[in-house]
Amino acid sequence: MSAQPSWDQYFMRMAYLAASRANCTRRKVGAVIVKGKNVLATGYNGPPSGTVHCDVVGCIRDDLNVPSGERHELCRGLHAEQNAIIQAAVHGVSIAGSSIYVTTHPCVVCSKMIMNAQIVEIVYSGGYPDDLSELMLLESNIKKRNFPLPEREIEMMLGDFSQKFGED
Repeated sequence: MSAQPSWDQYFMRMAYLAASRANCTRRKVGAVIVKGKNVLATGYNGPPSGTVHCDVVGCIRDDLNVPSGERHELCRGLHAEQNAIIQAAVHGVSIAGSSIYVTTHPCVVCSKMIMNAQIVEIVYSGGYPDDLSELMLLESNIKKRNFPLPEREIEMMLGDFSQKFGED
């Protein structure tokens, strides 16, 4: 019988499970907002509800050879953190004072949203090439922790896509 997972393992696994719903052709990202060991909202990256999925229409950023971490405005999709914050707002759930577990370090746009949403902690698994995000978060009082899951677990949750996992 395996040991019970820690809270960090539990919530990060939930973030990867959310990521498995993403239809992005470049990177699957998931986020879980938690307060007091209770899940408040989840999100994954993808286009707005009711619009065509990226894996159907293709990726503008791929077509233009846009490097990872640049030109976010060219993407059809919302990031996982944005979707989780929006879901909390839609359902009237306050996320002030919460933690966000995210499979990839937030970009600068998401970092600014996290700051204004009064989220107090970011727990992330993978890195992301965005120096401005790092600088913005250094100016905040947000606690930030890296909590990677073993690659084997990620592969089980994301399947073959995990081999492309670091490429947005």
